[in-house]
Amino acid sequence: METADVLIAGAGIIGLSLALDLANHGLRVTVLERGRAMAESSGAAAGMLAANDPENPPPLAELARLSLALFPDYLALIEQLSGRKVPLRTRATIQAINGDPAAQLSNARRLTPAEVHLIEPNLQPQYQHWLLLEEPSLDPRDLCAALPAAALAAGVALVENSPVISVDAAAAETGAETTSVVIQTPTTAIAATHFVNCAGAWAESPALGRLPAGHPRIAPVKGQMTTVRLHGRETLTHVIRTPEIYIVPRSDGRIAIGATVEHAGFDKTVEPHAIAWLLKAAAAVWPPIADAEILESWAGLRPGSPPSFPPGSIDELPLIGPTTDVSAPSCGPSAGWEAKPHTWIATRHFRNGILLAPATAHVLSQLIRGETLAIDLTPFAPNRLHVAIDRPLDRPGPLVSDNRSAAAL
Repeated sequence: METADVLIAGAGIIGLSLALDLANHGLRVTVLERGRAMAESSGAAAGMLAANDPENPPPLAELARLSLALFPDYLALIEQLSGRKVPLRTRATIQAINGDPAAQLSNARRLTPAEVHLIEPNLQPQYQHWLLLEEPSLDPRDLCAALPAAALAAGVALVENSPVISVDAAAAETGAETTSVVIQTPTTAIAATHFVNCAGAWAESPALGRLPAGHPRIAPVKGQMTTVRLHGRETLTHVIRTPEIYIVPRSDGRIAIGATVEHAGFDKTVEPHAIAWLLKAAAAVWPPIADAEILESWAGLRPGSPPSFPPGSIDELPLIGPTTDVSAPSCGPSAGWEAKPHTWIATRHFRNGILLAPATAHVLSQLIRGETLAIDLTPFAPNRLHVAIDRPLDRPGPLVSDNRSAAAL
């Protein structure tokens, strides 16, 4: 029987980033991928590192800030190991809002109409207010090429086209070592000390083990996007984001436009009427889009929430932590686990998977290795529906101070 210290299901950006972190701390890591690495939502994303997006739920802020701070070293490591560049394509975002801007200026600067025109002369001022956010973006396809190569160079065993058939949490004796989980694939069995479910929208597959009661549900949320190329002299140097759409320049003449938010199961059909709507909405904000050439259109499946969950519930945030039933989880910075669990999950990052990958990998690696956590993970505890909202854990205050609908992420 093959063995590993940690076995990860899912070779998207979350799974491979975690694998890279664990391998760099000396652990033997195997990653199983049902298809090709980085071929699902990671490669379909827009690539905005939207840590300061005013639409982000407040409980996401600390994790998002940590991840943005980790990004320079994260990309440098990937480039060093893979030999492939992952450049930042833009450095700032112009964000449209309709509400009161005063409450949204902590990490942004309000722009006057004259400043908007100076920064992006073709931008149409359809909205009440515009903010300038110091927020970079990258092309996820650069990461799709570099991250798997970096993981392999770090010693990670990456096995593509190898779905998980079953996960058995019973301990197994494998020679001189005792492992805690046995994972079955179509061709072999692998015994590991830890198993991590990073399967994205597929994380609730029965083969990966049903999540215990108290774990928020996971569902695919379809997003259709398109990429165009300009043929005129106009250029776009900032990401433009409105409540309806975003326009993301790639610095090589391509511009990505997205994205729909659809609960359509695992359907990834690209629908002409949806792409037409995106193009029309983008051209209304930035008119040069109307004359651009369509290069490619696609659909991805974000790991998100089912459409039936109650609006404003704590069921909107990522799941990061153990999947065992623990009545009183302790995920704060000074916490340890009395009985260390061996099955973990990291998914449901919805629209922010690219942004949150470095921090998710960092803190979950700390949990698995029994180290002090960089931040409080209580808002993301997988069994948080079993925890009273007003119950003090490792920090004072409520578990979740505010929430918005999933569509606002």
